[in-house]
Amino acid sequence: MHYRQLGSTGLNVSVLSFGASSLGGVFRVTDDQAGIRAVHTAVDLGINFIDVAPHYGPYRAEDVLGRALQELKRDRYFLATKVGQYAAGEFDFSAARVTRSLDESCTRLRVDYIDLLQCHDIEFAALDQIVHETLPALVRLREQGRIGHIGITGLPLKIFPAVLDRVGPGVVETILSFCRHELNDDALAALAPYLRGKGVGIINASPTGMGLLTERGAPAWHPAPQALHDGARRAVEYCQSVGADIVKLAVQFAVSHPFIATTLVGTASPENIRKNVGYLDEPVDFELMAKVLAILQPIKNHNFTRGRPENRDPIIS
Repeated sequence: MHYRQLGSTGLNVSVLSFGASSLGGVFRVTDDQAGIRAVHTAVDLGINFIDVAPHYGPYRAEDVLGRALQELKRDRYFLATKVGQYAAGEFDFSAARVTRSLDESCTRLRVDYIDLLQCHDIEFAALDQIVHETLPALVRLREQGRIGHIGITGLPLKIFPAVLDRVGPGVVETILSFCRHELNDDALAALAPYLRGKGVGIINASPTGMGLLTERGAPAWHPAPQALHDGARRAVEYCQSVGADIVKLAVQFAVSHPFIATTLVGTASPENIRKNVGYLDEPVDFELMAKVLAILQPIKNHNFTRGRPENRDPIIS
């Protein structure tokens, strides 16, 4: 396993990290005991960064992860969770709610300290509230020693500078972006130098586009337009035809950017986490990579967005 510095946090994190949304059955029906074994396998293989949220399940992922963490020494992992998004469609970024949310998460996770606390999917919030109420509440928690670091997450890329340009240095220490640095969409790369200049660490998530670049395909709730599904399916089918694993290619592509500290992979399967970690040490098939990127070129950086109208990225289609 290789490790990189997460911005200016001082955390040296594994380039591949564990996304615990899978423990909440977000992508498929999962078995809790298998999920617990997947967490233990990930840590044993050198993964030291684990990301979760109350929204995943909802609440189930934190509970299952908490049961897994009971059997691990606290110094073996960095733990990140989130505030602001709860059950489906329930958002509350008020100072009182995010403070209470930390207490609730610590109870479910069976810990008394969170290494990184993140505002979850801020595109659904008024960014004025994030800047003037939510983040100051998290700064107080950091000053109290309840949390180590503060981050923001979301799908539209425009939300990150919209917040970072309005807060003081060191208030926001990380961003978590998903579906924007993968084989068919590398738009996050254009933002990376700006984030690096701010000293903000980058967490990349969903290297397969939340299932688009997998043989199983995306779940029914996936928000991508049909053209994206179809374009991704062509790349998947080509890899199948030549006996290649597109997930391997996707993981290798995702971890290749030197400014991106870590990429989250979500699975409740010990076998799958072993495969994902194993891909890091296997040689990249650059000829295959070029062919797949060519197949995906017609949908390159074609995106989908969401959130309040003022927070949405322009759609490229």
